[in-house]
Amino acid sequence: MSRIDSEALVVRTVEFGEADVIATLVTEQAGKVSALVHGARKGSRRVSGALEPVLTIAVLLDDKGSELTTLKEARIARARGRVVASLDALGAAGTALRWARHLFPPRTPEPTGWRVLIDLLDVLEEGCGSPRNELAAAGLALLCAVGYGLELERCVACGKACPDGKAACVDLARGGLVCRACGGASTVLSCEDREAARAFAAGRPRDATQEQADTVLNLIDGALAAHAGLERRWR
Repeated sequence: MSRIDSEALVVRTVEFGEADVIATLVTEQAGKVSALVHGARKGSRRVSGALEPVLTIAVLLDDKGSELTTLKEARIARARGRVVASLDALGAAGTALRWARHLFPPRTPEPTGWRVLIDLLDVLEEGCGSPRNELAAAGLALLCAVGYGLELERCVACGKACPDGKAACVDLARGGLVCRACGGASTVLSCEDREAARAFAAGRPRDATQEQADTVLNLIDGALAAHAGLERRWR
């Protein structure tokens, strides 16, 4: 038996038996793992309120090498009361954690993806920008972190650059822009929306409008549906 000692985020909890919970965690050190939490539904002291999804927690897990680890202790490393108090911020945080649960492979550290999640939660806690805009930027970054990044500069088939000021076809299953010579795609981005998407991808979510954020969220939704099988939420 080995131990996993890491910071983590809770991305899902499922009741198990009469008193236990199985928690899906995204950990900094070991990636996504599932953990059995004995007595969680009876106020176990080993949990102490640390299974809330927007908290950064420090966990100690017993790892027997099987699919399921056992949580030995958890404590809150960073609380985020402002996120919990805002429906918009909480919704954005919940969406990002749901994305991570489906995108991150089991038992594979994703340091870049972990950093994207932590940075998003911290920005939402600060309350400086629009939660939806921040979510859109984080979503594009998460896709890049796991190898599904969207190419917004040139055709994914032939490599031809898309000129500035031009609308562009996007094939989300193929990973980005597809020029008309290579078959195009049913989804078309106006030149303004493509510039906004490029701003989000460059980490400048506050340069775009809420409507442009919705366009980018729709792109992320389509990519997640194509690569991770998630049901689309934005249309």
